[in-house]
Amino acid sequence: MLINKNKLKTSKSTGSLALGGSNMKSALLVVDVQNGVFGSTNPPYLSENVISNIKQLLGYASSSETEIVFIQHEIPGVLEPESDAWQLFSDLAINDSSYKVRKSTPDSFHDTNLKEYLDEKGIEHVLVCGYSTEFCIDRTAYSAASKGYKVTLIEDAHTTHGKPHLDAPSIIAHHSFNLSKHPNIVLNSTATLTSG
Repeated sequence: MLINKNKLKTSKSTGSLALGGSNMKSALLVVDVQNGVFGSTNPPYLSENVISNIKQLLGYASSSETEIVFIQHEIPGVLEPESDAWQLFSDLAINDSSYKVRKSTPDSFHDTNLKEYLDEKGIEHVLVCGYSTEFCIDRTAYSAASKGYKVTLIEDAHTTHGKPHLDAPSIIAHHSFNLSKHPNIVLNSTATLTSG
């Protein structure tokens, strides 16, 4: 179910994943899609579908004018920097020109140079996908919107693990709905964004 689908599609004027009909420069933020999460023995909810959608988005972004930013979380002993678990998920095709950001909090903008990079590139619109819905996806999308970026949360390209108090589908639906209420955030699907 799409909530608050506000005419987001591929921009005809730029060929990028942007607000429909606009000249906004866009960046695809791929958050925490790392071996220690998606390559583990306990992968997130619908991980194969989410990875397939992220790969589709990456392919489309690579062939358009959309910047790609990979964001990697660092947790000592879990996602230890430079360890195999910390590396970007091996099923993804990583372009050497893609920008990479390292973070240690759920907010991809906190204590990183992500905002400086986006501003340097003239980015006005970010598309957010990856892991985990209620932490890093929520905080990154909200932080971007609060900084004035237009944000598209790609509703079929973010996921999480179920928790004792709530299952994964409920967490995803709840956070997607809440985020869509921010005036700078809309939801859209992979198919709609890449059908340009």
